[in-house]
Amino acid sequence: MSTDPARPGRRVLRLLAGAALGAVATRAAYTSLTRRPPGVAGRSGGELWDRTNHRGEPVTLLEGPAFVAGAAAAGLLAPGASGRVRAAALVAGVGSGVLGGYDDLAGSGSSRGFKGHLAALAKGEVTTGAVKILGIGATGLAAAALAGSSARTAPGRAVDTLLNGAIVAASANLMNLFDLRPGRAIKVGLLAGTPLALTSSGSAVVAAPLGAAVALLPEDLGERAMLGDTGANALGALLGLAATRLPRAPRLAVLAGLVGLNAASEFVSFTKVIAGNPVLNRIDMAGRRPPEPVRPAEVSLADTGTGTGADASAAPVTPN
Repeated sequence: MSTDPARPGRRVLRLLAGAALGAVATRAAYTSLTRRPPGVAGRSGGELWDRTNHRGEPVTLLEGPAFVAGAAAAGLLAPGASGRVRAAALVAGVGSGVLGGYDDLAGSGSSRGFKGHLAALAKGEVTTGAVKILGIGATGLAAAALAGSSARTAPGRAVDTLLNGAIVAASANLMNLFDLRPGRAIKVGLLAGTPLALTSSGSAVVAAPLGAAVALLPEDLGERAMLGDTGANALGALLGLAATRLPRAPRLAVLAGLVGLNAASEFVSFTKVIAGNPVLNRIDMAGRRPPEPVRPAEVSLADTGTGTGADASAAPVTPN
């Protein structure tokens, strides 16, 4: 390991430059997209991307595409990453974002959770969530293969590719599970990404997405926009890719944690756990508008699933 005292300073400058590029590119993308929302196949942009939240107010899903576009552009320009790592970040972020966008726009929400999608698949029904799960798994493996491995043997490289691909895919899905309240997924991303940004190996990958997330946080907290599956999947995948730059033992610990949390989401409401913990609840509520009182006639949304449905804050019911 080098003891060059200038190296930490250069790393910080590269991190700040990457984050600044991510923030600027993402704000530009968000402004452009919301000014003229893109339509598809005869459907207007408003019809595609606009939703109504539990307050009866309009929100847009275009925060997600803006994050994907801004993080991708900044990732290609940010200093400090090799060509292989830039390519891997492009595949992980854009690939998972496109799959999330497919579920955002075409998903029905009729099946939720791994169990729900697998049960539907067993009956011959291919849900958008199942397509997304399988697609993000393939995207994670492709990104891991592109990023390469430091292992010296072919079996070691194969193990690393499988391990890293699982981390990228599991992280993408888990981040979407946190995207159930305004600002929550971005806060989780910042808390998880900051330690990775301070490592010499992960900083080049995570700088641009962290800057992009910070740039969109005011829109998310203000309930004017939401990441949706598009943005949350991309943010999680990029954080997962940054984690794959860690040594193997920490990577195994990271994967164990990701698998455990994804499995727990099938049985436990993250929202209820967060609300029941004073520290977590304070972090979760920081910067958010006060919640409206629950009316008995309203039905709350479930907080479980693979994250293949829309953010609960976008539903015209009171979130749980």
